[in-house]
Amino acid sequence: MFSGAAVTVFCLAAIPSYASSHREAPGTTEQPKVDGTDFYMFRSYEPGRDGFVTFIANYQPLQDPYGGPNYFTMDPDAIYEIHVDSNGDAIEDVTFQFKFDNSLVNDTGIALNINGKTLPIALRAAGPISAPNDANQGEREAYTLSVIRGDRRSGTRGAVTNASGGGTSFLKPIDNIGNKTIANYPAYANQFIYNIAIPGCSTNGKVFAGQRAEAFAVNLGEVFDLVNFVPIEGDSAPGAGDGGGFPGGITQDRANDDLVGKANVTSLAIEVPINCLTGSGNGVIGAWTTASLPQAEIEDPSPTYEQTSLYGGSYVQQSRLSAPLVNELVIGLPQKDLFNAAEPTQDSALADYVTNPTLPAILDLLFRAPVNQTLGANIPNLAPTNFPRQDLVAAFLTGIPTLNQQATVTGSEMMRLNTAIDPTPRAQQSTFGVAGDDLAGFPNGRRPGDDTVDIALRVVMGALCYPVPINGTPTDLGFCDPADAPVGNVPFTDGAPISAAELKNTFPYLNDPIAGSPNN
Repeated sequence: MFSGAAVTVFCLAAIPSYASSHREAPGTTEQPKVDGTDFYMFRSYEPGRDGFVTFIANYQPLQDPYGGPNYFTMDPDAIYEIHVDSNGDAIEDVTFQFKFDNSLVNDTGIALNINGKTLPIALRAAGPISAPNDANQGEREAYTLSVIRGDRRSGTRGAVTNASGGGTSFLKPIDNIGNKTIANYPAYANQFIYNIAIPGCSTNGKVFAGQRAEAFAVNLGEVFDLVNFVPIEGDSAPGAGDGGGFPGGITQDRANDDLVGKANVTSLAIEVPINCLTGSGNGVIGAWTTASLPQAEIEDPSPTYEQTSLYGGSYVQQSRLSAPLVNELVIGLPQKDLFNAAEPTQDSALADYVTNPTLPAILDLLFRAPVNQTLGANIPNLAPTNFPRQDLVAAFLTGIPTLNQQATVTGSEMMRLNTAIDPTPRAQQSTFGVAGDDLAGFPNGRRPGDDTVDIALRVVMGALCYPVPINGTPTDLGFCDPADAPVGNVPFTDGAPISAAELKNTFPYLNDPIAGSPNN
């Protein structure tokens, strides 16, 4: 099971942690509306849209579809941003900033006459909804989108406008309450996809902000219960169903997934022409998403719909996301909120967590004895021993020279995308991205159908110490040797599969949200 040849197809020359970030730090548990959960960046693979890059920033984790009556509006006091570094200095060159506003129709929402007294109802809607500004909807969400070139706070700002009519305000669909309130949610939500004119871009893009079905597949509960399963593929290949893998190892099954088909998120999706992003660099861009709140908050003792707290001061970053398992499984508890507040140029302050990671040591403590017993082996340590972990430094912070390294190399935690690599049509995409001979996938950006949890487990346990396929050729990256990672060639997995075939082939790519009703 531990031979190098057995799992060549699973080895990755990749950033190991493009996965999900649900409640990953103490601070974000207190502010779920600004908690980033996933970040995707890829060449658009919708037919006819290959000249664009799609960014999807997901917020508000673990949304129960039945989570009424208020559901999951965005925070009107916050700003939500997607930052793009076009030259490799780890500083944003272009920022797309979303700012939301929630309002009640006629300042009351839907109101009814009850025996001579006109009173607002307790619900967001009083009848079926089928269109934007539907008369049956009493609470509405709108947003503006700005593009900022240069520094996110002091750069040149321009308003993104609706390509049809020129307005600067866009509407967000109400969440999927259920099929009595919204009989055809896909048709309803499609009305909120806008063609947009972006200042400085000669070609129009697209934007959508609204609830989507969770696309991140993970065996979440059991992973955080001290990995309460054997995290090695139990079949000879994923989905083979032959039990020919590691004895007792977990096998791929949708029942192992705690999120897909069970939870929703809120997506901020924007499609931008490539030539508006690359600047003077080499065509490789870096990106991340953040959410920020004003520095000061004073609780209002007489709260209203419009104001429960008074905010003031400069914006302070609350959430940061590109490769989120960095904060979930790499950064130590005392610094998790610090990482969320930091900018990529400050990442060296927490570099010890990358050069000397704790996760492999935890897996060694949990599984060394049972692995040795199962195999009749005497492996002294399952964790890689090449300290400092230069393989992870390269994977987390610099990009891969032959794949997605920027013209200027600045050690920083960003998602990187080589925009010169053509997108792969959905039907041909490999779940394992580059390792599956699909250069348009992870770690060259991240698509919704890339199975990133399995990738993360394998790389942190030393996959880069073995030859990895780059353009179809097994390549020694030179970071470390196989002897440094005794289980670096093992097909680690959480048993929760995902593939592009399960998702949309058109913008905004993620599936329509799960309805709150009916529940049977």
